Amino acid sequence: MASLPPLVEPAAELTKDEVARYSRHLIIPDVGVDGQKRLKNAKVLVVGAGGLGSPALLYLAAAGVGTLGIVDFDVVDESNLQRQVIHGQSDIGKSKAQSAKESVAEINPFVTVNLHETPLDSSNALDIFRDYDLILDGTDNFATRYLVNDAAVLLGKPYVWGSIFRFEGQVSVFWEDAPNGQGLNYRHLYPEPPPPGMVPSCAEGGVLGVLCASIGSIMVTEAIKLICGIGDPLLGRLKVYDALDMEYREVKIRRDPNATEVTELIDYEAFCGTVSDEAQSAAAGHTITAVELKEKIDAGDKFELIDVREPHEWEIVRIPGAKLIPKDKILSGEAFSEIPQDRQTILYCKSGVRSAEALSALHGAGFSNAVHVGGGVTGWAQQVDTSLPTY
Repeated sequence: MASLPPLVEPAAELTKDEVARYSRHLIIPDVGVDGQKRLKNAKVLVVGAGGLGSPALLYLAAAGVGTLGIVDFDVVDESNLQRQVIHGQSDIGKSKAQSAKESVAEINPFVTVNLHETPLDSSNALDIFRDYDLILDGTDNFATRYLVNDAAVLLGKPYVWGSIFRFEGQVSVFWEDAPNGQGLNYRHLYPEPPPPGMVPSCAEGGVLGVLCASIGSIMVTEAIKLICGIGDPLLGRLKVYDALDMEYREVKIRRDPNATEVTELIDYEAFCGTVSDEAQSAAAGHTITAVELKEKIDAGDKFELIDVREPHEWEIVRIPGAKLIPKDKILSGEAFSEIPQDRQTILYCKSGVRSAEALSALHGAGFSNAVHVGGGVTGWAQQVDTSLPTY
């Protein structure tokens, strides 16, 4: 596919200092002064200042994108530093958006940074997106991905999407109103979200830190190509990267005639469902806190404590006295014979999501008095035994 027309009109001029700063761009014929002026005039919104947002923001700033918007309402946590390179040790506890803004200023003082320190939802997405030329989505949950897509579709804006998990990353460009008439959106690739709990988040499944740099750099490359109108963008193509095999492969994306037409923004949490209806029903009235679990232990209550996480998580941290039975063994029914029926069963996972799913399966198998620990082992480490690590 040939290059698309430049997304952004060029700025009036480059200053002497800007010419010196961007000289290595200016001597590339395909970028040149005209392309650098377009970058200067561009307004790019980055959704998430985390794993993908970190390298994306740093390289967009270094490239000379004149205005950057950052959507993030989280704070920097120590576990972020393994991959979120825009933040440092001294930023722990600080707003991610503010930390990112300070790092951008160190990279390039000519960049204007707008902060949107609020949860992105259906009530504000259109207003936030409206003033930007291009969106970069590096979020790690399906609800926000569908929200970003639908808001971009309604506003006719292109966006670059990236995703990472363990050793694999994916990148594509979506633009429903692409001027070449070959527009696509995220719903043509993924018409429906996966069932709740089917795809672990990075917090549950992990991610190789440096993978963020590989995928984030591709996202920025695509952004620059769109802004300047150069090269062949990833519109209609999904690039998949396997870090272990050091292999890139490409999947063609075609319009799905059955894809839902986007006419308005919806309730995306309900659409994607963080927990299945069955799990929500099981957890209702059958959830205890970490503190309540400690009280049961201190009182000498008789119960079976089961950790439903994976073995590698068990090695990191666990609640004393627990037995490891991974969630999938419970969902399949394979583990039912290992669970005693003469005492109450108490389940826990990392945060309470997986244990709620396992709890539903136990209730269905007749373990009607089983409960789970809301907040999981993380809640235990934060509220009961603060000497334990969190992950």
